[in-house]
Amino acid sequence: MTEALYDAGFNSSSRFYAVSAKLLGMTLAAFRKGGAEAEIHFATGRCSLGSILVASSATGVCAILLGDDARSLQAELERQFPHAHLVEARKDYRRLIAEVIAFVENPKRGLDLPLDIRGTAFQHRVWEALRRIPPGATASYAEIADAIGAPSAVRAVANACAANRIAVAIPCHRAVRSDGALSGYRWGVKRKRALLAKEAKS
Repeated sequence: MTEALYDAGFNSSSRFYAVSAKLLGMTLAAFRKGGAEAEIHFATGRCSLGSILVASSATGVCAILLGDDARSLQAELERQFPHAHLVEARKDYRRLIAEVIAFVENPKRGLDLPLDIRGTAFQHRVWEALRRIPPGATASYAEIADAIGAPSAVRAVANACAANRIAVAIPCHRAVRSDGALSGYRWGVKRKRALLAKEAKS
């Protein structure tokens, strides 16, 4: 555990605990309990990639999920936050989901929304590296590992991409294999290809 803390860039365990709530989007105790007592609002809609679910906490957007139908996306949200209080949003939430859908359809417009990014320190490093990849460009898992100063952690980088629950806003679709092949996208390679094609046109 101590080794992992130092590898993640913390010079002491106390430093990790001091910033853990910000990194995880909640206290360590709440994180271990699957978001217990947190209230998360969500709504579903349709876009060119299929169904989309957008969820947010008091901090910001904590999930953007893509799939084939709204029911399966809600079930996935429940798995991601098993102890949180999930609230299906009313009409006033539609503006938020419309903004996310507009961004999916036209990436050049950008997405200026607060995010509630929950994960480990290593995952945060990977996700920040992903957000630095320009729209329409890609980077291999090995290149991302190099960028975060962990060249031997290629598999861990791929796992962090797979763990990303905020599709598009954290662009794990821009991560590719070393030969440029598209693989390993949480929401399907077909959607990954479509997102990259949209960015190439924008």
